[in-house]
Amino acid sequence: MKYFCQFILILLSFSAFAQDLAVLSQKKQSEVIDKWLGERLETVLPKMMDRADIDMWLVISREYNEDPIIKTLLPSAWLAARRRTILLMYKPDSGKEVEKLAVARYNVGEHFKKAWDPETQPDQWKRLVELIKERNPKSIGINTSEDFGHADGLNHTEYKLLLKHLPKSFQKKLTSAEDLAVGWLETRTASEMATYKHIQTIAHDLIQEGLSEKVITPGVTSTAEVVWWYRDRIKELGLEAWFHPTVDIQRASNESKEHLRTFDNSPDSEIIRPGDVLHMDFGITYLRLNTDTQELAYVLKADEKEVPQYLVDALAVGNRLQDILITNFKTGRTGNEILRAARTQMKSEDIKGTIYTHPMGYHGHAAGPTIGMWDNQGDTPGAGDYQLYPHTVYAIELNAEVYLEEWQKPLRVMLEEGAYFNGEDVIYLNGRQKEFLTIPRQKSYLKN
Repeated sequence: MKYFCQFILILLSFSAFAQDLAVLSQKKQSEVIDKWLGERLETVLPKMMDRADIDMWLVISREYNEDPIIKTLLPSAWLAARRRTILLMYKPDSGKEVEKLAVARYNVGEHFKKAWDPETQPDQWKRLVELIKERNPKSIGINTSEDFGHADGLNHTEYKLLLKHLPKSFQKKLTSAEDLAVGWLETRTASEMATYKHIQTIAHDLIQEGLSEKVITPGVTSTAEVVWWYRDRIKELGLEAWFHPTVDIQRASNESKEHLRTFDNSPDSEIIRPGDVLHMDFGITYLRLNTDTQELAYVLKADEKEVPQYLVDALAVGNRLQDILITNFKTGRTGNEILRAARTQMKSEDIKGTIYTHPMGYHGHAAGPTIGMWDNQGDTPGAGDYQLYPHTVYAIELNAEVYLEEWQKPLRVMLEEGAYFNGEDVIYLNGRQKEFLTIPRQKSYLKN
């Protein structure tokens, strides 16, 4: 609770505003990140170590070749590991606090205390072994994983050096920290969730700003120009893009084959025209958390005042598929089980669609249960077998393919929205799109 209250005080002291979007200054962002890290180490880490039945966790990285996990453990002012940084976390018994040591030349922030003096013991690896022997853990978790790249950050050289120095009796205690690493990455605290809605709101506001007459002049502006406007706007606000945005077009023309494009091919740049359906895929990083959002816009023709009803109806099918998917989120179900249940229900309602939903948090495509892949609607071995846990965040990503008589071909209704699973319900971080954005926006005060 103390961290939550401190965070709220920081949040109330916004000092940087980029036009209408409130983005914290770099200093305030640093303070929030460090407060969150302290809270996570105090509350999330011990629970995950108990759940994984691992009493010692080693995270080992060299500068500029960082383990994905160590990046989530470093203080905000550390932009990389320094030389070789070894973090040792030890929890002797259930209910006990986690001892957090840095086998490094420095304290690593305020939480990992320096436990190596090169003047006394010049060999860093020997000092690590001394610390391990003193604590005599039952198991030693290391970041190796076949199924999650996020949990596979111990590189080959560091692994060989660890084995070279670690006595045989302790080598037998080495085990994959996959479940611990994924649990650490995917679990969100109350403080983080208090702000995730705000982060998603920024993403929504940016999408709406770009898909408007402020940026787009029909008949003149290209999709590539809109994409680069987004990149510049993200930088202007002091945010980061974790992937290059895409803007693509679906239109009634027989020459348009966008509904057939596979997701491993980037869309060609095209001039935006009246009657086009625009699809936006967009993700930002802020306060170490990520968004991943896809929304749709419609470019009004000269004689149109609203989106055609057949497009409104198509979007409703996409929304229905979202409903089907999230109602199948049940604690303890695997990603594969959720996908199978959702697809069975989808087919029973005669919806043609594809589900490719993924966890979201420290990474845009984050660790946790994979719920379908765009190129595989069957089981995903490994990542799809991971269970759904409470207090986790997902990008509800899918598409419904709806045949339009008016176009004489299908429209692919591609949607993606961030959502939180609290153990019982899926709650959208900042709502979801249920109406097309229009270009230009309709002005309620203008009447014929």
